[in-house]
Amino acid sequence: MSTTAEIKIDGQTYEFPVITGTEGEKAIDISKLRDLTGHITLDFGYKNTGSTKSAITFLDGEQGVLKYRGYPIEELAEKASFLEVAYLLIYGELPSKETLDKFQKEISMHTLIHEDMKKFFDGYPSKSHPMAQLSSLVCSLSTFYPESLEPNQTEEEKNLTIIKMLAKMTTIVAFIYKKSLGHPLIYPKNKYDYITNYLWMTFGQRTEDFEPNPKVVSAMNKLLILHADHEQNCSTSTVRMVGSAHTGLFASISAGVSALWGPLHGGANQAVIEMLEKIKADGGDTDKWIAKAKDKNDPFRMMGFGHRVYKNFDPRAKIIKKACDDILESLGINDPVLEIAKKLEQAALTDQYFIDRKLYPNVDFYSGIIYRALGIPTEMFTVLFALGRLPGWIAQWKEMRTNKEPIGRPRQVYVGDVDKHMK
Repeated sequence: MSTTAEIKIDGQTYEFPVITGTEGEKAIDISKLRDLTGHITLDFGYKNTGSTKSAITFLDGEQGVLKYRGYPIEELAEKASFLEVAYLLIYGELPSKETLDKFQKEISMHTLIHEDMKKFFDGYPSKSHPMAQLSSLVCSLSTFYPESLEPNQTEEEKNLTIIKMLAKMTTIVAFIYKKSLGHPLIYPKNKYDYITNYLWMTFGQRTEDFEPNPKVVSAMNKLLILHADHEQNCSTSTVRMVGSAHTGLFASISAGVSALWGPLHGGANQAVIEMLEKIKADGGDTDKWIAKAKDKNDPFRMMGFGHRVYKNFDPRAKIIKKACDDILESLGINDPVLEIAKKLEQAALTDQYFIDRKLYPNVDFYSGIIYRALGIPTEMFTVLFALGRLPGWIAQWKEMRTNKEPIGRPRQVYVGDVDKHMK
């Protein structure tokens, strides 16, 4: 088997090494292409370009496979807690019980945010988008912890910054939600685990006792695990690119939040609910809208079905479908929008048109339904996506810095005007 690839340019042949990943992925290493040939590659959207070697996440879209550090996503979602998965992604191994307890305690001790951060909310317009607030608030952590800006932190200092980021994210997310309602802020409690603490700060009231629903806790745990990392997507690549300039963790994560905000990336589960609302407003005739989706001349597209990476069934959707069914049954919700969702799901799973094109319900379809069932506003959906993706962003930032990767600097092919001069 050849271990090199040949490129012929103007009659001259150049050889480049072919490297193979641990899961059999192959890549042509063109790191010296420009130095040797004077040429670069052109790859819009970097669809065929590997920007790094990573040991964090493996994704095979053709086979519907997703693994974190070698562990199948199915096993982690079934047997692990979100913090176990966060530790796995960031530090490379599943924690022992003793290590996990210590990790949980460290995070619990740093969940409070500086009281001055509450003043930011007073300056935001009442209709501010939650993702704009999240990006701003996460970046502002740099001002409260200026030591995090030091590019040559010790491992202990770097780890403390990571702990603070994980700990304060739940508080920031919950505070954004509470402020949108005009409710008093609920402070974290160290006695709760990570997920329960978030639910307490989000749905708890100062006037009432809080009793978390175990099925809600379980569903949130699974949702966050399923979103924890997804290889070199737009927001993850953004975190690595920004971090490659030796930018601090808080600012790098803030950049990832901004990238995730886009409707082509993290806003998909919000788009699902907006589509369902549109169908409801039109009378709720799902057959009509399924027919529109099949009509190639109709611009309507079913949101939450199929995936640009997975050419098979999204493995995360298989896992979260059961959690979605459990939540709807447990809460006994009577919502016409969710009834429409069930009809669309059934059609996608049984209609040959969708089966042939592998347009199965994806994780965004089910996560949007769960969030709506819990009473979370659609504008908060992407914020919860960011909460789940946080460990992956941290892990990718940490790996990039540990490997001392160079600053990101893509090339371009210039196609503008030439030889212009001022008169």
